Amino acid sequence: MLNALNGKQSKPWYREPWPWFLMSLPATAVIAGSITLWLAIRSTDGLVVSDYYKEGLAINQTLARDEQAHQLGLTARLDVANGQLQLTLHGKLQAPPGMLILRLTHPTREGHDHTLRMMHLGEGRYYAAMPALTGGKWHAQLEDTDSKWRLTGVIHTPLTQAITLDAVGLTH
Repeated sequence: MLNALNGKQSKPWYREPWPWFLMSLPATAVIAGSITLWLAIRSTDGLVVSDYYKEGLAINQTLARDEQAHQLGLTARLDVANGQLQLTLHGKLQAPPGMLILRLTHPTREGHDHTLRMMHLGEGRYYAAMPALTGGKWHAQLEDTDSKWRLTGVIHTPLTQAITLDAVGLTH
């Protein structure tokens, strides 16, 4: 095709780079949107509680357990030694419980959670086998078997130093 202005032969539009570049921008957005939609449909939302109303009603009971731990002056020190979790419980308990429950929950992966039974060794010391934890952030919740009080804290794995568990938001 001959250009009337300068007498040169011009290429057809599909042989020019600019139309293809300009068309690639919206095409990229459509492809990225399709991938996002596919991921949203395919994956599950593990953070959503199935019975949110019941969970909401239970918040007062949870706060009462935190308050009870605060009134008893409870704190716990959690450490790892020889492949075992070792816990030392401090506070004004009349008699130390024979067993404590330690829940290690992953913030985003429900299937990775662990519930450990900490056995009493005497003098406020407890132990349990160390589970295989993936690296990252974990939430720890320590409670008695009667669920009268609870202590919480955050663990970053691999666990290289002792962690203190206390009553949520009441001792800080």
